[in-house]
Amino acid sequence: MKILLLNQAFYPDVVSTAQHASDLARGLAEAGHEVTVICNSRGYDDPKRRFSNQETWNRIKIVRVRSTGLGKSSRWRRAADFGTFIASCALRLWSLPQFDVVVALTSPPLISFVAALAVPRKARRLVFWSMDLNPDEAIAAGWLRDESLAARVLSRMLLYSLQRADCIVALDRFMGDRIRSKGIPAEKILVVPPWAHDDCVRFDPVAREDFRILNKLSERFVVMYSGNHSPCHPLDTLLQAAERLAENDNVAFCFVGGGSEFDKVKKRAQKSGLRNVLCLPYQPIEKLSGSLSAADLHVVVMGDPYVGIVHPCKIYNVLAVKKPFLYIGPNKSHVIDIIEQSAAYVSSHGDVEGVVANIRRAMKNMALDSLCGLQSEKTFSKERLLPQIIHAIERSNGHATSDNSYAA
Repeated sequence: MKILLLNQAFYPDVVSTAQHASDLARGLAEAGHEVTVICNSRGYDDPKRRFSNQETWNRIKIVRVRSTGLGKSSRWRRAADFGTFIASCALRLWSLPQFDVVVALTSPPLISFVAALAVPRKARRLVFWSMDLNPDEAIAAGWLRDESLAARVLSRMLLYSLQRADCIVALDRFMGDRIRSKGIPAEKILVVPPWAHDDCVRFDPVAREDFRILNKLSERFVVMYSGNHSPCHPLDTLLQAAERLAENDNVAFCFVGGGSEFDKVKKRAQKSGLRNVLCLPYQPIEKLSGSLSAADLHVVVMGDPYVGIVHPCKIYNVLAVKKPFLYIGPNKSHVIDIIEQSAAYVSSHGDVEGVVANIRRAMKNMALDSLCGLQSEKTFSKERLLPQIIHAIERSNGHATSDNSYAA
């Protein structure tokens, strides 16, 4: 089959959607399909970083289009970057020959609408891989009023994409329920969580020590938040815990990654004079095992209003390195579905004392917590989950799938 994949970020970018999109494209190419990707020529988190306009990688044709690179310091800048990428993507798509299937992710929001408009003239089928739901996210965040004209128009665009899709991949049961509530038939929805990058992410004791020595963390208990710093994953409670533990030289808080809130974390730490807070950029995939292994306690955060809308997937790599984690978020979410209370620490937003108590508890339980994640790592492995999406794409076009290419 000829398959087109649309997403703002792709190899060699290191943000989560780029890594998962790259894994899918490679899996499709290895299954014998002809894969083309349209993505951005700028880095997702660092728009000053530029990639070549076109290249072939692992038999995948990558077409990169231009957009503005205003960054994420304000909403209008992000909107401009998103809008110019979508326009460039649409223009490039119409210059390409027809495909059997177009696979649309959700970066930027509503890129799926461009894909839906391309069916059937430029692609016979649409598979919608819902990494999040917009404008639901913008409404939940208060960026759009629910009854505003913009919200109604954007909601219609999302609904059109969902209705036009032959298959919709949701990341958890809550997202699947939310999509169904929009009137989408249940049989069109496939729930497949994002996988851990377990082919290159695992506990690495040598790289752990190298990372800790390099960043002067060797003798300290490291609490790490690694990944996208987004308003959907509010970090106020964790930062207040860092302030509460500022005089404890045995504890260090490490924030690794990027996103619109990353600079705010750095500025708050500087303003408060927090010497126990370290901020580092996204780590390249070849160093991710070392950085994740360096933590003694990972933190997974989810905002209360965002259940079924966003899906923090950092938990899967945490499970892959078998590290304990602290979950800060609502008591009904995909994270609660995954964890067993005996293997993770749970707090709610605003419960600073509870977070501090859980950190102290984790410090006492370091030896016992080394087994965290053992029961779940295979459940969320790429080997198990990636073939499910490949099979769904093949099935959407009536393509016969061999038994060897699908693992339920």
